[in-house]
Amino acid sequence: MTQDKPTKTKKTTESPKTASTRIKKKTNEPRLPSDQALEKDRRNMNLEGSRTLISKILLGLVLFCLTFFFARTAIWEHNYYNEKEGSERQTVETVEEPAPVEEVEVTEEQRAEYTVPADQPRYLSISKLGVQNARVLSMGINAAGELDTPANIFDVGWYNQSSKPGHGGVLVIDGHNGGPNVEGVFKHLNQLYQGDEIVIERGDGEKFIYTVVENKEVPLAEADDYMHVAFASPVPGQEAITLISCIGEWSQVQQTYLSRQFVRAVIKK
Repeated sequence: MTQDKPTKTKKTTESPKTASTRIKKKTNEPRLPSDQALEKDRRNMNLEGSRTLISKILLGLVLFCLTFFFARTAIWEHNYYNEKEGSERQTVETVEEPAPVEEVEVTEEQRAEYTVPADQPRYLSISKLGVQNARVLSMGINAAGELDTPANIFDVGWYNQSSKPGHGGVLVIDGHNGGPNVEGVFKHLNQLYQGDEIVIERGDGEKFIYTVVENKEVPLAEADDYMHVAFASPVPGQEAITLISCIGEWSQVQQTYLSRQFVRAVIKK
């Protein structure tokens, strides 16, 4: 029986060139990113996401504001035209010129001939201002919804829906502070002070004396809201009188003075 000879294993050695090549292959393999690089990428992604989110929020706010604006405008327009339905509409808004006033002073003869019903005010006098027996004309409301005033700047107007002298209520009387060239009956109304007297003579000749309690200048924009004060007595329960006139600077645009003077006085006991 023949025994097999042991096979000798040949030891192979790598050449330096092969080893070098294998090292190079290892160094050429892709390197994994470090934790710092990953963190940086993560921050960049978060920053980009935040910018996108902020942009979306801002765009949403702009769209919301525009939607709200147009909705409010549509609602206002709808309500406005509902209120104006059936009324005449002007295509161009115009400012009416004030009615022309008379600057001719009333003569003594004209004053003496002037008469009114017995229970209505006939004359107004304010000695401190040099006003003596100014005619008191019965007036109503004009087309603009305001207290009407006499044409002559030396007359005063009694609002005929206010009280009469001696009836315990409040008389409301207005007058001009002047015309384009001449001072009117109430030009110096702002110079009345507490304690000064206003005299009203009735159609039957009886006189009523009122003592000034308050004198106030009110801006034109607030004058309408102040009218409820003008129609009330400054001393509850006492008969009173309110004098009203224009004052302040003249507005060419609005064609009126920019303030109103209110003098309130109570009957002297």
